[in-house]
Amino acid sequence: MPPAALSRLFNVVGIPRAFTLALLNGWHVFGFAVPVTVMPLLALDLLGAAQKVSLVFLAVGLIGLVGALTVPMLVEMLGRRRAAIFGTACIVVAAVLMPLGSVTALITGAAFYTYGYFCLDVSLSVAIMDRVPRRMFSRFEPLRMCCIGAGFSAGPWLGVQLQALGGLWLPFAVMACCAMGVCSYGLLAGFVENRPGLGRARANPLRYMPRFAHQPRMRLAWFMAAARSAWWNVFFLFGPIYCVQSGYSDQEAGLVVSLGTIPVMLSPLWGRVFARFGLRGLLGIGFAATGIATLLLAAASGWPTLAIALMLLATFTASWIDAGGNALFLRAVRPLERAQMASVYATFRDAGRIGPLGVFTVVLIVLPLPAVFVITGAASLVVATYTRHIPRRY
Repeated sequence: MPPAALSRLFNVVGIPRAFTLALLNGWHVFGFAVPVTVMPLLALDLLGAAQKVSLVFLAVGLIGLVGALTVPMLVEMLGRRRAAIFGTACIVVAAVLMPLGSVTALITGAAFYTYGYFCLDVSLSVAIMDRVPRRMFSRFEPLRMCCIGAGFSAGPWLGVQLQALGGLWLPFAVMACCAMGVCSYGLLAGFVENRPGLGRARANPLRYMPRFAHQPRMRLAWFMAAARSAWWNVFFLFGPIYCVQSGYSDQEAGLVVSLGTIPVMLSPLWGRVFARFGLRGLLGIGFAATGIATLLLAAASGWPTLAIALMLLATFTASWIDAGGNALFLRAVRPLERAQMASVYATFRDAGRIGPLGVFTVVLIVLPLPAVFVITGAASLVVATYTRHIPRRY
């Protein structure tokens, strides 16, 4: 199909380098997703219980959150280009450590993995904000989420297959190669560029967190993104654990995770379907439907085949939420604060991991695994009520 026809199909006419930026983001996410099922299943093998797995990933999330807040200072000290290279080096270190097969190596490697991908993600987010006009973010986000969905769809299944084919080291080697490829292309194509510094005091995240928190639209964007992240983190961590504990193989668990992310590729379609409702309606319907589907999954947990079907239905409705992507934040952020605010905003990923894991580490001491899905479904319904605060013009 000619480029002009593709641009019309994906509704990105007039957005410079839209496909290149979206594909680069998808490539980045694919590398992140390759070990995303391998890691919790490896932790389950090493620790033997879902509650202990939750505790380990809670510790990793806390380390990642503390590290994430240092990224603006790292960018100020090293510049954007060297910060991206440093993040890539962290991912390579993680790829060496995690296949060693010990709990210590897994925790240390997962911390490097989290921090490294955070550095690269901030670099790509700033590159997008530098190049996509603010008024076009709501049209660009569905295309970006489509590419992200493609990366997440292929990565989890492929990671488990690579492990079965070549051993534990292979999916992590592919992860490292993807990160190096993204970093190299971003640098050579000029997407990741240094900008004049603002001074180390201004790069201090403690300075920008209050400024971020005092802006209602930024708070709302962060809250919605954290809620979306929390639901997907529960799916990526406890979904495969539920499958394995229900008698399915690691490969089948990886396939479920990959199938669950395919609907995210339909984000451009959801953007058009829900166009008349705007972001407010899209997110409200998405969170409500996902909450109901997740509660049905919990109710059917005694029948694994039905529960997995409902799990996939929940990922389908969750993809409606993803169609909105980061448009709320991208419209609210001020141009001169993009790098610093992007770093604060991106903590939604760690918050979306730490919050559920903190709760479920305690819950799983006394309740079985389906309680995770009950709490997650109810929380999604609560979040749906907050979408009324999104401006109608969005």
